[in-house]
Amino acid sequence: MSEETTHFGYQKIPVAHKTKRVSRVFESVAEQYDLMNDLMSLGLHRWWKKLAIARSLIQPDNTVLDLAGGTGDLTQEVIKQLGPNGRVILADINAAMLAKSREKLVNRGILQGVSRIQANAEDLPFHNNSIDRILMAFGLRNVTFKEKALKEMARVLKPGGRMVILEFSTVTSKPFGKLYDAYSFSVLPKLGKWLCNDEQSYQYLAESIRVHPNQEELKSMILAAGFNRCDYQNIQAGVVALHIGYKIKPV
Repeated sequence: MSEETTHFGYQKIPVAHKTKRVSRVFESVAEQYDLMNDLMSLGLHRWWKKLAIARSLIQPDNTVLDLAGGTGDLTQEVIKQLGPNGRVILADINAAMLAKSREKLVNRGILQGVSRIQANAEDLPFHNNSIDRILMAFGLRNVTFKEKALKEMARVLKPGGRMVILEFSTVTSKPFGKLYDAYSFSVLPKLGKWLCNDEQSYQYLAESIRVHPNQEELKSMILAAGFNRCDYQNIQAGVVALHIGYKIKPV
């Protein structure tokens, strides 16, 4: 019987190996992660994230899950929208990224209303119907079993809640797509080598985007996971897409 495999970029690897391989990528780039994001996106990732937060329609008393929260970019913006009874839970599977988020948030004086937890998106440590809003920026692409993670998000989200996923997606313009491919496979790995001494991690990034489900495929997956409705918005000709899953009834 053949061993079950999954994608790691363009490679096919045993399912059991993916979490460790992805973990090594983020351990390698954690120190320069924020700087690389600014350089790779020409700073646009900040606007994309603010748009994701705006579309989530956060209320002051909400409990917000920043899933695959990385270094805390979303958390530090979300906390500004919450009152004394609101809170943000920053969850990430990678200890190095969580440590970086703690350093950043403490340095910026963001101490109240934020908790951090190491957690796998495929097995969330939260009660059913306990989270008002879920935000996930550039994390779903790295999850081994995306369908399982989406079902977990549907389970923990309260009826009336929203899940907002911001992720690299499929470019909708062929001429622009050719330029984007050239940038992704020629420039990004070189930036990674220059700043992080790690060309392979950014080669993985470019490849992982190409094997991620396209906009319609991800929408279908979200609906199949138990969400009652899903809308999406293409940004920068589909370089990234914003998917919003709405939960109306308990799962």
